[in-house]
Amino acid sequence: MNISYNWLKQFLKLDWKPRQTAELLTDLGLEVEGVTNFESVKGSLKGVVVGHVLSCEKHPNADRLKLTTVDIGLEQPLQIVCGAPNVAKDQKVPVATIGTTLYTNDGNSWTLKKGKIRGEESQGMICAEDELGLGESHDGILVLSDSLQPGTPCSEVFDIENDTVFEIGLTPNRADAMSHFGVARDLRAGLTERDIQLELITPPVSHFNVDNRSLKIDIIVENSELAPRYCGITLNNLIVQSSPTWLQNRLKAIGLKPINNIVDATNYVLHELGQPLHAFDANRIHGKKVIVKTMPQGTKFMTLDGEERELHEEDLMICDMEKPMCIAGVFGGIYSGVTEDTTSIFLESAYFDPVSIRKTAKRHGLNTDASFRFERGIDIENVEYALKRAAILIKEIAGGDITSDIIDLYPKKKEDYQVFLAFDKINNLIGQEIPKDSIKSILASLEIKVKNVTESGLGVVIPSYRVDVQREVDVIEEILRVYGYNNIAFEKKLNASIATTSKFEDYKIQNTIGDLLVSQGFFEILTNSLTSPEYERTQETVTLLNPLSSDLSVLRRSMVHSGLEVISHNLNRKRPDLKLFEFGKTYFKTGESHDERKHLSLYLTGNRNPENWVRSTQKTDFFYLKSIVENILARLGIGGLISSPSENSHISEGVSLKRQEKEFVTLGILNNSILKPLGIKQEVLYADFNWDNVISLARKGKISHYEVPKYPEVKRDFALLLDEKITFDQVHDLGLKTEKKLIKNITLFDVYTGKNLPDGKKSYAVSFTLQDEKGTLTDKQIDRIMTKLQRTYETDLGAELR
Repeated sequence: MNISYNWLKQFLKLDWKPRQTAELLTDLGLEVEGVTNFESVKGSLKGVVVGHVLSCEKHPNADRLKLTTVDIGLEQPLQIVCGAPNVAKDQKVPVATIGTTLYTNDGNSWTLKKGKIRGEESQGMICAEDELGLGESHDGILVLSDSLQPGTPCSEVFDIENDTVFEIGLTPNRADAMSHFGVARDLRAGLTERDIQLELITPPVSHFNVDNRSLKIDIIVENSELAPRYCGITLNNLIVQSSPTWLQNRLKAIGLKPINNIVDATNYVLHELGQPLHAFDANRIHGKKVIVKTMPQGTKFMTLDGEERELHEEDLMICDMEKPMCIAGVFGGIYSGVTEDTTSIFLESAYFDPVSIRKTAKRHGLNTDASFRFERGIDIENVEYALKRAAILIKEIAGGDITSDIIDLYPKKKEDYQVFLAFDKINNLIGQEIPKDSIKSILASLEIKVKNVTESGLGVVIPSYRVDVQREVDVIEEILRVYGYNNIAFEKKLNASIATTSKFEDYKIQNTIGDLLVSQGFFEILTNSLTSPEYERTQETVTLLNPLSSDLSVLRRSMVHSGLEVISHNLNRKRPDLKLFEFGKTYFKTGESHDERKHLSLYLTGNRNPENWVRSTQKTDFFYLKSIVENILARLGIGGLISSPSENSHISEGVSLKRQEKEFVTLGILNNSILKPLGIKQEVLYADFNWDNVISLARKGKISHYEVPKYPEVKRDFALLLDEKITFDQVHDLGLKTEKKLIKNITLFDVYTGKNLPDGKKSYAVSFTLQDEKGTLTDKQIDRIMTKLQRTYETDLGAELR
């Protein structure tokens, strides 16, 4: 939300520097996220002065140019070449001097330099209206009043406004501060606490007066629950035209584009007082009746943006006797708004149910200044006052008459909230005793009335504009933010209790594995659980009822797509070597129930390590990924998982690690079909841990320990000729099963296929590590074990020794 400092100073006669004011607003909870400068004329006409044309002759070398001498208050007049057809002797004109920067209407700038035009020196520029940013006309130079003195800065001639604009990051609960008056009200409270007493100047409406009663439009509210208060008035004999400069500057400063004096006046009051208003062309209201009601489901309605919308049966509409004219509190209709031909209007000011407005705005994908305020809750007691303020303003800038009494339909008056505020509660919650007089002073500055006083506390009445203050703790928060968070002392001693938790808590295991992966060169990523329906097209997909966008309308069923989006983003920025991991959740729908599961996903692509002069590059491959997966499982004390070919549709080649049909990890190479839509052309390896299953198994693990053996180990090798279908896992498991006690490790150090081998065969070079913890192995023992292994492999696997 943008707040103009000049506008604020209409309510508070404050002479602080903008930065100082920004700091106080931030301390009050209205965080100023940025401070910018606004100039009603870009560059503020610096370097542009009044000139007196002393002579004007035809240019000797050009038919359409004039050679002039211009007095700008210096000792010597300037010679300026001018191409304007209306330049003449004795005129007073704006002159841009050498070095002046001028700005075009599209925002571009250029600096005036000394030069020659058709052989004649030109020492400046006589400017047209559009060249100074004062208008759109380029028919000729701008001719000024004869009474001006040469050399007078044009910034003093024209009404140029310089302003400071605060960008406030407003929290959703602070509906009361969604206006300049609301911010000024808060600022006044902060200043009062700092012993600076300033009057809060309220825009006057005491001179509001009905000129005649020649145009009456009746109002019927059919649903008072959705429109608890509705006011209206008519104005006639209006002239729709551009707004005065001061009003345009106010709107431009906060980023609004002026439209015409009627619409600008309603926008002005909206940002001044926080009350949305809407002006209808009275001549387009059929039957001279305004009816506030809902319409049948599917009713078509054309909004101001030219889009035809289909209404919901719960959308509150402003209608006449024939048709809907406006989506209440959200957006106007194209056939009832103010145009250049409008001469009379019906002006609306209302309070609509916040929940209803929020749902309607969401359904139609509309977010307007009006809906932004209505859906958060405005001040219901401000409705009539804002209407009077707007009617007076429109009459001032558009002429005309107020031609009806205000019709105010407010059947059930809203009661103010009453809260009892205990002094002990204040001190306990804040952690510091605040003087009772300070509490009363702060409440008074916030217009929170003290109804009764006791020794234990205060009975207070909350003003209607503070729709978010309904509990005792809310009032204490108000006291604290005005008193100042910075004024609360810090304790020198910090007390904390130590919680006893299991070492197998999920977050502890997650941190342990995260540290392990980071130590191996991985980077952690955090991606959105919302994803595109293009990725998830099954009946099990969880779909959002009110998605932020069509690209984020479902909850992910797999971690793979969100990780690949990160990889694609990095590849497009020339970062091809990636090691990524993410802890996250996936979501499923089974019938009427929903389920969520936690995962750890690993992504590998490109080279294992950065290229350098010591070693050549080495691509990541399946076995490198498998080693990382095994390290993670080993770190968690998980072993004995059975490997089987992966059935995951995203993986072209891979395995699943299971125990008793329960899957723990799936890893492998991702299919090109999933990589291609994201523009990924290099191989990507992926591992997915079912983290819920992994955690349950890790909790059952026990730490084992043993002494370092005193006796040496022995290594023996076999070169086994095997069928191609035999896996190393079979060789490994069969070897350990054959000799459980003395074989400590079995490794594969070479695989050979091809020349000199029979078809369908391969050669495994397998190393066996043997060790007896009670003594040194003898050759006889070793030979016996190796013979036993040979026979077992020949019998069970059909192996041959090479």
